[in-house]
Amino acid sequence: MEVRVIAFYLPQFHPIPENDKWWGKGFTEWTNVTQAKPLFKGHYQPHLPADLGFYDLRLPEVREAQAEMAKNYRIEGFCYWHYWFSGKRLLDRPLNEVLTSGKPNFPFCIGWANESWTRSWEGDEKEIIIKQQYSPEDDLAHARWLTSVFSDSRYISISGRPLFVIYRPPMLPDARRTIDTFRSECVRLGMAEPYIVGRDTHYPGVDMREFGCDITETSVPRLDFLFREFTPFGLDLIRNLRQGVFNRKLKIYNYSEACERTESYRPKHPFITGFLVGWDNTPRRGRNAVILNGTTPQAFGNLLRNNLKTLAYEQPELRIIFVNAWNEWAEGMHLEPDQKWGYGFLEALKVELSRYQDNAY
Repeated sequence: MEVRVIAFYLPQFHPIPENDKWWGKGFTEWTNVTQAKPLFKGHYQPHLPADLGFYDLRLPEVREAQAEMAKNYRIEGFCYWHYWFSGKRLLDRPLNEVLTSGKPNFPFCIGWANESWTRSWEGDEKEIIIKQQYSPEDDLAHARWLTSVFSDSRYISISGRPLFVIYRPPMLPDARRTIDTFRSECVRLGMAEPYIVGRDTHYPGVDMREFGCDITETSVPRLDFLFREFTPFGLDLIRNLRQGVFNRKLKIYNYSEACERTESYRPKHPFITGFLVGWDNTPRRGRNAVILNGTTPQAFGNLLRNNLKTLAYEQPELRIIFVNAWNEWAEGMHLEPDQKWGYGFLEALKVELSRYQDNAY
C-alpha cells in the first residue's frame, strides 16, 4: 500500500521590500530563528540548520537540494504557502522561479494562506500590516492565476483534479461563491475542477464541506484544543510544573500526550490527516510562546506509526498525510535537518513509510 506524504513549505527565507519595511532591512525567517534563547532548563532553542545552512530561497541550488532531500526520504511533494492580497502576491519569488524554470523536477501544490498579516509576532494581534480583502472580481482574477499554476505538469492531483489547500475557509465572506468561482473558471479554461482541501485551523471539528470544499484537513497543532483540554481551569503553573518548568506564563505541553489527545478527537466526517513534526514558537513569541516539550525523532516516529495504521482503512485516494512542516523553523516544525537531531525526523519518516508499504503493521 502506498501513502502520499505532502509537506507544507514556507517561502519566507528571502528578503522582500514589504518585510524590509515592516520588520527591518534584510528580514527573513532566519532573523527570528537565530535570536531565540532557551527559556528553561533543557529547552531546545535556538533551532539551527545543519546540512542546508541558513539558506536563501532565491538560489536555485537551494531549492534543488531541498527537493532531492525530500525525495530521498519518500516525500511526494511540497505544498507551497501562497499569499494573495487582492491580486498582490507576497513571498512569491521561489514559486515563480520553480514555475518558470521547470526546476526542481519535484511535485508540488499550493495552499492559500488567506488571512491578514498582523504584528502578532510582537504580541499585537490588532495592528494589521496588510489586510485580506475579497470581492467577486478578485475571486475571478485569483482563479485565472491559479489555473496557470494548476496546468504545470508537476502539479499534484487527486483523482485527476489539481489539489488546492485553503488555510481558513470560514474567513471568506462568501466561501461558496469564491470556491465555485475557482471551480467554474478552471472548467471554462479547459481544466479539471480543483480538489479543494479546507484546513480546520482554529475551527476544530468543523466540516469544511459546509463552505464548499471537497474535504477537511485536520490541521495541527490545535492550539485552542490544547488550551481548553489541558488547562480547563487556567492552572498554567501546575501544567508547566508537570514539564519541570516553574513558570506560569509559558504554555508548555508534552508533545506525545498532546498529539495523542488530539488524535482521539478526529472528526466523524471525511478528512485528510494532518500530522505535526513539533511546535515551539519561541522565536516569534518569546516568553508568550507555546511549546510542545519532549519532541524527538523517536516520539515523532511512534505517533506517525499510529496515524499510518488508520490510513490502511481509507479509500486509496485519501491515503494522504500533510506534514506540518518541511521548514517552519520559527515555529519548531521542520523536517529539514538541524544541529541537534540531524536527519532524525526524516529517517523516522522513511522508516515508518517503509514499514507501512511492507504491511509490517
